[in-house]
Amino acid sequence: MKVATAQYPITFHQDLKEWEIYFEEWILKAVQENAQVLLFPEYGSMELVSIFPEETRMDLQLQVKTLHTLDVQVEKIFSQLAINHKIIIIAPSFPYILADKIINRTKVYGPQGYVGFQDKFFMTRFENEDWLVSSGEDILTVFESEWGNFGIQVCYDIEFPIGSKLLTEAGADIIFVPSCCETLKGSTRVHIGARARALEYQIYTVVSQTIGDCDWSPAVDINYGYTAIYSTPDLGFPDDGIIACSTHQTEGWLIQELDLKKLSFVRNYGNVLNYKDNRKIEIQMKEKTLKVQKIKIPSSAS
Repeated sequence: MKVATAQYPITFHQDLKEWEIYFEEWILKAVQENAQVLLFPEYGSMELVSIFPEETRMDLQLQVKTLHTLDVQVEKIFSQLAINHKIIIIAPSFPYILADKIINRTKVYGPQGYVGFQDKFFMTRFENEDWLVSSGEDILTVFESEWGNFGIQVCYDIEFPIGSKLLTEAGADIIFVPSCCETLKGSTRVHIGARARALEYQIYTVVSQTIGDCDWSPAVDINYGYTAIYSTPDLGFPDDGIIACSTHQTEGWLIQELDLKKLSFVRNYGNVLNYKDNRKIEIQMKEKTLKVQKIKIPSSAS
């Protein structure tokens, strides 16, 4: 599978048509490099808010309600791009209104058009407390393609093992991680999570992040990020587990061909067998053979 992950700037646009032309230019750059699966970052769609009046742009809740009105048009644009170029597009996530609550939804498009979605489960404090974004539907999806199987963990979700565990057990070889962070600290947490999941489940993880500042948006006004592709640091892979990594805060694509057959090999013949041993630990926990005890160490004064 040849993947392209975007280090994507939130950009101001005058209208929807201007944005569509801009976005297709991004697609074409990856297609010209023969990329088959294109990953865009979390909340990359927030640049569409730039086409609204200023009073809408500066209101956190109003911008989401107005953005929601573009959902059908934007879905048609993504679908047509995927059809025209015979690729898979993991589109920039969209604050989506579902049953009177706001959720963070990433949609996937393939050579036949719209395929499905993955919602974010774990919300950051800003999403919860300021933006009023809630957890999405309790569904994890493995997308099965001619090039390989993958799942999606949106930003903060990758910092917890449960989603990646269930997705890899269901057959995902790659976890795509669309992300949006304000600081190097936040960006680093996502990348650490992605590296940990690649190690634990002996898979590939692919991170896309937003970059740059946009003072016209209170939701994504500051963006710090970089792209990277990770593996387990074991036989057949780089010693540090870093397949590829971009320069921080630099616009563009990171493109890499991934050999999925290597994953099966390392899971069976690696220096360590993290994936299999993780499952052994789970069995021990279920059977309650693994216990926790406490031992008090006396102080030096006693």
